[in-house]
Amino acid sequence: MSAFPIGALRQTGSFFALSLDTGRALFKRPFQLAEFLQQSWFIASVTIIPTMLVSIPFGAVIALQLGNLAEQVGAKSFTGAAAVLAIVREAGPIVTALLIAGAGGSAICADLGARTIREEIDAMEVLGISPIQRLVVPRVLACVLVAFLLNGLVSVVGVAGGYVFNVIIQHGTPGAYLASFTALAQIQDIYAGFIKALLFGLVAGLVACYRGLNPKGGPKGVGDAVNQSVIITFLLLFLLNTVITVIYFQLVPPKAV
Repeated sequence: MSAFPIGALRQTGSFFALSLDTGRALFKRPFQLAEFLQQSWFIASVTIIPTMLVSIPFGAVIALQLGNLAEQVGAKSFTGAAAVLAIVREAGPIVTALLIAGAGGSAICADLGARTIREEIDAMEVLGISPIQRLVVPRVLACVLVAFLLNGLVSVVGVAGGYVFNVIIQHGTPGAYLASFTALAQIQDIYAGFIKALLFGLVAGLVACYRGLNPKGGPKGVGDAVNQSVIITFLLLFLLNTVITVIYFQLVPPKAV
């Protein structure tokens, strides 16, 4: 058997082991509240403005594309409902998670990687301090919290941007755009979007911490670990999004028009 599958399986097992250790450490005391608040503020500060800037054109593109399609099939009055579904249930959580992985996750990975190559992690273990409880848990929870909050921001900004572009550029009716929200959308779609955001934030935080605690090759290895964490997170997010969407459609039937 070649070394690639063995190495991939070993890395996968190590990642799941870290995830289990993190889950157990969630219930241990003392909880690092100061570290959690500091990391939450840091991740929010580096992601909130890019998230808003990405949400506006994202919502606009979705509204324009769906508006043109709806007009061709004679269902222009449902543009608002389709845009809300696309943004709230699909685009919002993905945009949030990608920005958290690209901005916050890369910073977390670089910070933990620098601590690892300076042997600070080994020193903590020698002193009887758990790096998982002290460093990983606050960062993972911070990613989850910020992802949850930013998802709401992306949804609001994206829907507002889609409304502006649909009404101004496509000359849609404001009342029809707003009134169609409940035609296809349902409250479960909002729940699904926020559940996705929580899970995506969890994955982004775990991957960033795992790669940060396992760099190879000194300072250059830290840079490689940051790149790997972002790429791995992107792949896992799209895979997880597909699985959640399939399960959601099996559990929650689409709303009839």
